[in-house]
Amino acid sequence: MKKRILIYNNRTKIAEEMEPLLIGEGFEYIVAADVQELHEKLSQEIHLMLVDVELNDKGWDKGIEMIASLRKKSSVPVIVVSAQSAETAKIMALEAGADDYVTTDCNPLELLARIKSQLRRYVQLVNMCSEVDRVYRVDGLEINDIQRTVTVEGRNVRLTPIEYKILRFLVQQHGRVFSNSQIYENIWNMQAIGADNTIAVHIRHIREKIERNPKEPRYLKVVWGNGYKVG
Repeated sequence: MKKRILIYNNRTKIAEEMEPLLIGEGFEYIVAADVQELHEKLSQEIHLMLVDVELNDKGWDKGIEMIASLRKKSSVPVIVVSAQSAETAKIMALEAGADDYVTTDCNPLELLARIKSQLRRYVQLVNMCSEVDRVYRVDGLEINDIQRTVTVEGRNVRLTPIEYKILRFLVQQHGRVFSNSQIYENIWNMQAIGADNTIAVHIRHIREKIERNPKEPRYLKVVWGNGYKVG
């Protein structure tokens, strides 16, 4: 997938100046003419923003406010490219959430290098977050969906593939109650017919493996008349 760069405030002509370099690197870019359009274009998948702190005739302090607003809505890298060289503007922009700040007299090749550097960091961060999001914990119970392992209070637990899927589903939906039919349909992806006994057997086996006392479960609990939940 091509990385898409959003450019705001093209009065600096940064889009025209960077176009051959961005296209040469396989990047796409779109330009926002004003702040409203900038926020509208954030509904698209954006991987990096090039913005100016000077908002038309409103002064660069309004640009700082804009950067802070952008940072609340998005975590993508923000590089300020501005004719404003005041050290105060640079410091305030960085404190507001900008990842980098260059002036318009910057060598385009240097700006391209900064863009590529920020994109590498962003991709690494996204990948790290994705991995963190695939490790699920409920008290002493941990499911590592990357390594496909289950541990309970530091003890490794070996589950069958179906047992693993059932437990992972319930842990992902921590606190929610699911009926036998709902569990069956989510795990087997087919209509539940005679699911009660099938799910009950798997639940019993999971409890025997993860609970200290299966008759008084800490993790995998029954809600009588409704179904099962974790937590």
